[in-house]
Amino acid sequence: MSVVLVAYNRQDLLVEALDALAAQSRPVDEVVVLDNASDDDSARVAAEHPVGARVITLDRNTGGAGGFAAGMAAALDVPREQAPDWVWLMDDDTIPTEDALAELLRAADSYEGPVALLGSRVVWHDGRDHPMNTPRKRPRVSGELMDVADRAGARPVRSSSFVSMLVNAKAVRYHGLPIADYFIWNDDFEYSCRLLRRGTGLYVPGSVVEHRTKTFGATDADPGPRFYYEVRNKIWMITRSGSLTGPERVLYSGASVRRWVKTFLRSQNRSVLVSALLRGARDGVLRSPRPTSVVLAGLPVTSSVARIESRSR
Repeated sequence: MSVVLVAYNRQDLLVEALDALAAQSRPVDEVVVLDNASDDDSARVAAEHPVGARVITLDRNTGGAGGFAAGMAAALDVPREQAPDWVWLMDDDTIPTEDALAELLRAADSYEGPVALLGSRVVWHDGRDHPMNTPRKRPRVSGELMDVADRAGARPVRSSSFVSMLVNAKAVRYHGLPIADYFIWNDDFEYSCRLLRRGTGLYVPGSVVEHRTKTFGATDADPGPRFYYEVRNKIWMITRSGSLTGPERVLYSGASVRRWVKTFLRSQNRSVLVSALLRGARDGVLRSPRPTSVVLAGLPVTSSVARIESRSR
């Protein structure tokens, strides 16, 4: 089991995250820290930490999407006898509790069938469930499958968050890597929905991690110029990704518009959002996301990314 932790300019939180990984009741087998061209000492801090992380430093910031794609490729592009069965994904502001990994693996082992991914319960520092990382329940699940999940201490979901997502390595090799061109936002939504369109995903409330965001809020909080990525990436996902069924495209289109309206109503600087919306809509309609191997070209993981992507369907 390999951990892929994406770091960017939060060295103090990174230390806490690595401390928490070192203290897991089920020890981690490997920690891969993907440093996204940080300006602080994140790379040095990770390299010197007792957890013994393998640190990969990029010379340009590829965002969360590129960071996870790069880190996953590095973790999986190893000799077969060293290849992990699972890859545990998280950001540097994710602090897992002592039994977080053990509970995820226990649920995976207990579930009566193959599992593509599992997600933790994500809380803020005061213990409240974090609205930014709420998984979407899987609709129309039979009573029998609900019982199977319940016996494993889990609930079936349709999507999950990169804030503590345990992904089956077989699913990665089949479906490929996250789309690096998303940069930030909706990358985990697209990726988890892609894996779970026909695969099984589980939310495991017994596995708890703390998401150390500065504020407590959902994705419809005022994002400023970054609203561009929300609009562009959601259009890309709905119109170009194979992660959604036809009815889901309609459903999520309506849900996105409602969320955007809420964002505008709460914003103190609506002109910024209008500009971001127009640019995001333009690029979402007129452009398509580039292949991840192209986005990550020229980096230390380029060959690994190309190998993983070439083997996926």
